[in-house]
Amino acid sequence: MIDHLPFDRPDVGEEEIAAVAEVLRSGWITTGSRAKEFERRFAEYAGAVHALALTSGTDAMQVALAAWGIGPGDQVITTPLTFCSTLHIIVHQGATPVLADVSPDDYNLHPERVAEQITSRTAALLPVHLAGLPCRMDALLDLAQRHGLRVLEDAAHAAGARVGGRPVGSLGDATAFSFYATKNLTTAEGGMLTSDDGEFMEQARLWHLHGLSRDAWKRYTAEGAWRYDVLVPGFKSNMSDLQAALGLVQLAKLEKNIARRAEIARQYTSAFAQMPELIPAPDAHPGDRHARHLYMLRLRPDRLRIDRNRVFEELRTRGIGASVHFIPIYHLSYYRERFGWRAEEFPETEAIFRSCLSLPCFPRMTAVDVERVIAVVAEIVESNRA
Repeated sequence: MIDHLPFDRPDVGEEEIAAVAEVLRSGWITTGSRAKEFERRFAEYAGAVHALALTSGTDAMQVALAAWGIGPGDQVITTPLTFCSTLHIIVHQGATPVLADVSPDDYNLHPERVAEQITSRTAALLPVHLAGLPCRMDALLDLAQRHGLRVLEDAAHAAGARVGGRPVGSLGDATAFSFYATKNLTTAEGGMLTSDDGEFMEQARLWHLHGLSRDAWKRYTAEGAWRYDVLVPGFKSNMSDLQAALGLVQLAKLEKNIARRAEIARQYTSAFAQMPELIPAPDAHPGDRHARHLYMLRLRPDRLRIDRNRVFEELRTRGIGASVHFIPIYHLSYYRERFGWRAEEFPETEAIFRSCLSLPCFPRMTAVDVERVIAVVAEIVESNRA
C-alpha cells in the first residue's frame, strides 16, 4: 500500500499541548488574559496599533463590515478567485458583491479591472492575498483614496506577508486573518482583525461579542458585575483562551515556518521551471514577501494529454494529497443563480481555475517528501506529454 502524503499537516508539538493544558488547568478557558496577550503580540507582529481575536477569519471580515455600517445599498468589490466566505460576509450584511477579474501574473485582483467596477454605490474594496502572495496594494490603496472607499484585506493566507517591507496587517483600513488548521499560524479555528483606527476597533469589539457594553465579558470574574447593556445586535465571535494559548506558541514559530515553506516552494519552482508543460507558482512582486500558504502549480493544457482533474486523480493514486484553490464564485450555484455571473466575464480567473493544482507545502514535510512530490509530478508529466 502506498503511503499517503497529506495535503497539509499542522506543525503542532509538545509546547502547544503544554500551553493549552495550562489554560485547562487554570479554571478560565474562554476569552481572558491569553486572548488579550495574543491580540497584543499579533498587533505588534503585523505592524498594527490594534488587534481583535475572533473565532475565524470570516468573522473578522463580517465584524469589520458591520463596524463600518456597510449594508443594503452598498457595493463591495472583490475577487472571484477566493473561498465562498469572502462573499458570504458581504451578502450577510445586505450589501452587494461585485466581482473584478484577476491578474495572470499573481492571481490577485487586477487594479484596472477593479477601477472598471467602481460606481457611486461602491463602499469598499475587499482584496484577497491569494496563497499568501500580496496584492498590488499601492494601486488598490490609491484607487480607494481617490474614490473615498474603505479597504478590508482578506489576509486569510497571508500572516507574515509583506508589501514593500510593511507587514500585511498595517496597510488597508482593516485586515482579517485566518488561523484555520491549514494556515501557517493555526489556532485550530480562529482569526484576527487588525487596524490602526481606534474608533473603528471599538465598534468592532462591540460587534464581536453580542453587542455587549464594554468589559461585559468580565462579569464572571472577581472584578465583574452582573449588569450589562446591549448596544448593537452583535455576533458571537470571541476567541477563547484555549485557542489563544495555541496561537501564542504558533506566533513564536511563524517566521521559522514561513522560511521552511519558502524553501519547499523554491525547490518546487526550480524543478517545475524545467518542465515546459508546467507553470510554477508565482513569486511575490519585487520588494514584497510571500507567506507561502499555498503552492499553486499550473498546467499548460495544450502540452498535456490529460486535464487538471485527471492530474489530481493521478496524484491521489500515487499517494500525494492535493487540492484546488479555488472553485470561482461564479461556478457556485447560489452566487451564479442570484447574481447571474458567467465564466466568460472573468477570462483570467477561468484560465487559472481550469489549470491549477495546490501541492503539499507545509513545515513538517521532510526532504524526502518534497523530492517525492517532484518525482511524482515529473512522472505524470512525462507519461502524458501531448
